[in-house]
Amino acid sequence: MTDSSPIVVSLKIPFPTHREAEVAYEVLRIDIEPKRSFIEKSLKLEDKQLLVEFRGQQAKNVRVGVTSFFESLLLVCETLDQFGPPLADKYDYYGVE
Repeated sequence: MTDSSPIVVSLKIPFPTHREAEVAYEVLRIDIEPKRSFIEKSLKLEDKQLLVEFRGQQAKNVRVGVTSFFESLLLVCETLDQFGPPLADKYDYYGVE
């Protein structure tokens, strides 16, 4: 049985500061979903929240994508906790703004 309407999972993930949300966004946005996963993922940064949306036709594929995302998100959050909040207001490691 196939249904033409996609399965959509939307998440709002709050962070203590805009800078921490920005760090998480910059780290997680580069991890694109492979074509074989058959899902689409979109990330947006909105003040102190990370907005994430997953779309797919099969629940199994969406579940795998969400689970993988949460594993990465947990690693980012644990890293922020371990090393503390970013000291700089802006990331300028390479001297590029």
